[in-house]
Amino acid sequence: MARLPYLDAEQLPPEHKELLKRPINLTRLLVNSPGMARAFHGIGGYIRNKSTLDPRLRELAILQVGWMEKSEYEFTHHVKIGKEFGVTDEDIQNLFLETEGKPSKLEPLARAILKGAREMVRELAMSDATFAEIKKDLSNEHMTDLVLTIAFYCAVVRVLATMKMDNEPQYKEVLKQYPIPGVS
Repeated sequence: MARLPYLDAEQLPPEHKELLKRPINLTRLLVNSPGMARAFHGIGGYIRNKSTLDPRLRELAILQVGWMEKSEYEFTHHVKIGKEFGVTDEDIQNLFLETEGKPSKLEPLARAILKGAREMVRELAMSDATFAEIKKDLSNEHMTDLVLTIAFYCAVVRVLATMKMDNEPQYKEVLKQYPIPGVS
């Protein structure tokens, strides 16, 4: 059970109702602080809708963070979002293989991005070697967007865990196909 209440649009002043145009539990909890919810949506909105980083690669990086951190909420939501941006079931299975240190069929750039995300989760920062490997294929703008995306979602999973965010039933369905070890 969440540590703060989930609010609905009718509980908000008129000037904040638009914050709940996507009324998932994360949004409903964040509107306890409308200003912070607005700032959070600004970064998240840029990542999803304005970044020129390849959206499939972006979603794979986010999925890697969610999987590594055993964040049911983050992982299941981004399985659904990722599929809207070209992530396939095979990509997700390959992400699992990469996480286990096993060979996968992902292209070299995707493998390097997943490695970079794992390093940022485990080691705080991407190694020089991994950064250089990814940089061979990405512009400075894309590298900035990638690093900030991974860092943002490292923060998001910590918010979800600390606030004890409840996952919505329709997203829990994803766990039937992709059960997260150690998560009930």
